[in-house]
Amino acid sequence: MNLESAITGVVLAGGKARRMGGADKGLLELDGKPLWKHVADTLASQLETVVINANRHQDIYQQSGLKVIPDSLADFPGPLAGMLSVLQQEKGDWFLFCPCDTPYIPRDLVARLKAQRNNAPVVWVHDGERDHPTIALVNRSVAPFLQEYLRSGERRVMVFMRQAGGHAVDFSDFKQAFVNVNTPEELARWQEKS
Repeated sequence: MNLESAITGVVLAGGKARRMGGADKGLLELDGKPLWKHVADTLASQLETVVINANRHQDIYQQSGLKVIPDSLADFPGPLAGMLSVLQQEKGDWFLFCPCDTPYIPRDLVARLKAQRNNAPVVWVHDGERDHPTIALVNRSVAPFLQEYLRSGERRVMVFMRQAGGHAVDFSDFKQAFVNVNTPEELARWQEKS
């Protein structure tokens, strides 16, 4: 299998998970495996290097043997803070970010985002109905702009991605692959389906 070495995969597991009652969403299990591990395994089937952005339970995430990178900004200011921390602390030019609550991401995610990048510094998934800006291929060159954006108090991921010169990539044929788990009820429904 030919793994992509020029892109680092990043599982975003640094959020507060308010809709999950504050539970560490990445550690919730689906089919006997933590949600974050579903994402990491799929990324690892496409990429040579995978790291985790996490702010809580770092010792548990570290048991996987993967590098764990906490936010450099205080108080869990959202996914963009996790992205910035990884851009600042990891080597390489390209990063594929993916939230820990999307366990069904497609096995050709990397190839499709790369193929349809068209020289943009940022591309993200669109499932035919809505954007998924936290499932994104991001170039290190946007780091200074991202730092400034966060420093100004902004947190909106979609606004940043557009301002950074990015565009969406159509994954409407894989719409179900991007359903995410936000509540205990959704997780229970998924357990029943599998």
